Amino acid sequence: MAEPLLPQPFDPDAPMFTVTVAARLADMHPQTLRGYDKLGLVVPTRTKGRGRRYSLHDVRRLRHVQQLSGEGISLEGIRRILALEAEVEQLQEQAGRLLALLQRAGEPAVARTFTAGTTGLVHLGRHGDFGLRALTTGD
Repeated sequence: MAEPLLPQPFDPDAPMFTVTVAARLADMHPQTLRGYDKLGLVVPTRTKGRGRRYSLHDVRRLRHVQQLSGEGISLEGIRRILALEAEVEQLQEQAGRLLALLQRAGEPAVARTFTAGTTGLVHLGRHGDFGLRALTTGD
């Protein structure tokens, strides 16, 4: 007996939607998508014939741009917000990789608190804690 055909998992970053379909999914006019592409807000993948192909991730980003725009944020402000969000995402991924490295190395994954004084010395612990050692750069 053959197995029933079940939906296969797909890559949300796979470019599969034309401008018209992506515009419908994002509830926008296709020309708006072209404008966002020119401004660099949501840049789709290009086919060999230079046609635009949007992924589910792109559609989600379009909706996010629409939401921010609806809140009165300028396109330049939206560009900056998107850049900062992308940076946060990259830093979170990097922190996850570093945490995994620490765990593989056998180090306990504990939160570390430190303070830095005006002289440049770094102290483990919070400001005012006593008995903590100062870290130097080895100069």
